[in-house]
Amino acid sequence: MGRIIAIANQKGGVGKTTTCVNLAAALAMNRQRVLLVDLDPQGNATVGVGIDRNAVRLSGYHVLMDEVSVREAVLEAPSGGFDVVPGNSDLTAAEVALMEAESREQHLRRQLARIRDDYDYILVDCPPSLTILTVNALVAAHGVLIPIQCEYYALEGLSALLDTIQRVQQQANRELVIQGLLRTMFDPRNNLANQVGAQLLQHFPRQVYSTLIPRNVRLAEAPSHGVSAIQYDRYSRGSLAYMALASEMIRKDMTAAATA
Repeated sequence: MGRIIAIANQKGGVGKTTTCVNLAAALAMNRQRVLLVDLDPQGNATVGVGIDRNAVRLSGYHVLMDEVSVREAVLEAPSGGFDVVPGNSDLTAAEVALMEAESREQHLRRQLARIRDDYDYILVDCPPSLTILTVNALVAAHGVLIPIQCEYYALEGLSALLDTIQRVQQQANRELVIQGLLRTMFDPRNNLANQVGAQLLQHFPRQVYSTLIPRNVRLAEAPSHGVSAIQYDRYSRGSLAYMALASEMIRKDMTAAATA
């Protein structure tokens, strides 16, 4: 059965959506069956794979409201070899409606359970906030991938997310684990980046990915073309880093499954 991974960080601008889109493309290139679920009302992941977020007929809103099954909302990414449940500003309305709904944190989990067997990985792009949308993703997920920009406030912002993960583990999803912490926009020439990276390794020695995502202009340019960086420039430093991340993730998951 597929592994559901929430890509989350309540701090914006850390490369969360970039990670979701490029990791989906990299996993697909490794012959994995991948579904990307855009749960962010900004819909940037949807745009980043070449889908018009304002023109989609069915989106994550309809899935969360149980108006359709998740399978009905799945689209094929125009390039990249993976599937997408698109997101747009309608998700803001879903966020409001879920506050009054019964079992409000379980809606996404019930929906994804229906298609889990169809995929090897289901990646959920969460909004940059700890809202009911993010909680839905955490309740549905097996693991949380946390992109972290190595800057001054990185560890401070991480603590709030870890507290939320712990509460979800205790109250709604005991299977949830930290899939990994991913250092993004990394510049080895920056002393602060190296110091924060060292702190992460000290506090989370088994959970920090060895792969580093560098600052790379191709990663920034690709979304405007509606493709992942891997489709835009496969041999750029950013693309090669996400290919390495996909390989590292697959390898770790296979090792964990073998020892379970």
